[in-house]
Amino acid sequence: MKAVVTGGAGFIGSHLCDHLIAHGHSVVALDDLSTGSESNLVQLSGNPQFELVKGSILDARLVDEVIAESDTVFHLAAAVGVHTIVDRPLQSLHTNLNGTENVVAAAARRRARFMVASTSEVYGKNDTDGLTEDADRILGSPLKSRWSYAAAKGLDELVAYIYGEETGLPCVITRFFNIVGPRQTGRYGMVVPRFVSQALGGDPITVYGTGAQRRCFGSVFDVVPAVVRLLETPAAYNRAVNLGGREEVSIKGLADRVTAMTGSSSRIDYVSYEDAYGEGYEDMQRRMPDTSLAHSLIGYEPQRRLDDIIASLIDHKRSGDPDARTAAAA
Repeated sequence: MKAVVTGGAGFIGSHLCDHLIAHGHSVVALDDLSTGSESNLVQLSGNPQFELVKGSILDARLVDEVIAESDTVFHLAAAVGVHTIVDRPLQSLHTNLNGTENVVAAAARRRARFMVASTSEVYGKNDTDGLTEDADRILGSPLKSRWSYAAAKGLDELVAYIYGEETGLPCVITRFFNIVGPRQTGRYGMVVPRFVSQALGGDPITVYGTGAQRRCFGSVFDVVPAVVRLLETPAAYNRAVNLGGREEVSIKGLADRVTAMTGSSSRIDYVSYEDAYGEGYEDMQRRMPDTSLAHSLIGYEPQRRLDDIIASLIDHKRSGDPDARTAAAA
């Protein structure tokens, strides 16, 4: 395929570029490098099948030019991380809404199949045991910036779905549940790399809230191949599909596990949500995916357990990842 990966210099995007190139496809990555990094793509430098275009998905003309020669579009570019959303809500909304429309419209004009990356955030405060793709969304007040990301990604899904329905183009919406792996930074609030960096640096591990909130974490190495397979599977077209892990852990339990696996003497500090994010911040107590739809469509079954996922991050950061040296700022 001739693929475009928006957000290709980001964490998941760069692993997707690696996967596509390794399987013989040609790839153009579009990234404004606001949260992505060229260092994530250094292994593809000089490869004739790969090109990095530096620019924004808000530049509709550039998006058109980049997608013009493609037959497949993987749209992962977005404003990411709770800190980004809370600190810059208007900019984040602009990127996530207008940027997605630019990308999907360009894919439709090119008659290219496309994937739009969404998130478990769209389920909001729904803490059902095993969230299915048709589970109700339970969001807080629309005037709280905490929920602006969930609202924007929900609209992104709707835009993709309607384009797919009206144009007949193959479209897949992937809902990621806490995907983790090498190259992920804790700088924008992602909890596992933040804990690992703090533990390796001997700094206190900061747990927001009580630590009783429960999450499931998936490996980028399980999810990236699944994304590609879904876009090659007609039964998945114009559907939202959950992707993630099924091993549930409390955030306190995650901190304990990271401490043990790194051999760190770091203590755990509990920080209130108000101190971390500002007054009125809301969180959900549990978020567990039901991935049975992905299993029925492509045989998706996470292969890597939580310890494997944590170990991959520890190895990456010990190998010289610069984020490990800035744990206190994460």
